[in-house]
Amino acid sequence: MPPHSADCLPPIRIERVFEDPDEIRRLVEAHGPYFPVQRYFSQAAEYHAAAGDRDTRAPMIVAPNFRGDWAYDEALVEGADALLRHPAFVQAAGELFGSDLVRPQIVYCNLTWQLPFDQGAGHTDVPAFRGIDRTRFPIWLLNAMGHSRLFEEERIRIATAVSWFYLGKDGGLCYWPDGPDAAPKIHEGSIHNTALVGDNDRMFHRVRPVGPRDRGMLGDMTLDTCLCHDGGDRWSIREGGSDGSARAEFPFSELRISLSWKACVFRDAEDMRRVDLHSDDLKVADVVDRFRRDLEDRGDGCEAPEDPLRDTAWVETLARNYVRSPSVQAA
Repeated sequence: MPPHSADCLPPIRIERVFEDPDEIRRLVEAHGPYFPVQRYFSQAAEYHAAAGDRDTRAPMIVAPNFRGDWAYDEALVEGADALLRHPAFVQAAGELFGSDLVRPQIVYCNLTWQLPFDQGAGHTDVPAFRGIDRTRFPIWLLNAMGHSRLFEEERIRIATAVSWFYLGKDGGLCYWPDGPDAAPKIHEGSIHNTALVGDNDRMFHRVRPVGPRDRGMLGDMTLDTCLCHDGGDRWSIREGGSDGSARAEFPFSELRISLSWKACVFRDAEDMRRVDLHSDDLKVADVVDRFRRDLEDRGDGCEAPEDPLRDTAWVETLARNYVRSPSVQAA
């Protein structure tokens, strides 16, 4: 299979996700404050490698895009268990991959205010492999492994359901179901309480602009900037924690909320057994060796890094050779 071919599955659309979508608002209000997604990265090079950027030396811009982790294997906050087991997501995940062996794993919410431009050129989500996943290894490495297509035998199939709770006409999703070299599709307009369930670890996608373009984006944010519910309909972005000074204040209607749900979908009982028993796991040395042999074939050979999880030159080498973004953009 050639790298980055149209090997992802077309997403399944759900028109009505929850009978009471206001429950998501209640959960969002209850579990703040929320911090920038850039907190997942220890250095700018890691951030750009994960985002599909070739220029890994550019500074990392902290944008008003915040995240709350609600479940990982089990509920992390009150009320998340029902989301983790949501029947419509489980059914669609099984249909997507043609298996009834669906194991819900992750729920997180993204909260965005005033990002009046396309969020990146298009990216894929964080994949997982037998023995190598986000619980112990950096996101940039997993992203490079996924884009390289060198670890498909060890890849764990993950279905992702993205649902929206936002009444604005913007802030939808641009996605490339036919591969990054084909024209993308756009899910936008009446997206409130709808969902797309897809193979987002392979399918490139990005968030559409949120808010009026002429208002610009809040600048000079730091990793300590947070999004806070101030009571009632009021929200704010504050510096240094929920008691810090307000950088921006706005009503709930301007806050774009999306919920991401992820589940492992196993091919058969043997596939599940190998994952659960760790009988055929990858080791870091295996990953480095496979990359180095392929880099040698590409004419970009290098020595094994002393710290393959943090070495900046190694991050840049893998990003340069493997990580890419779609070549065709929306009209």
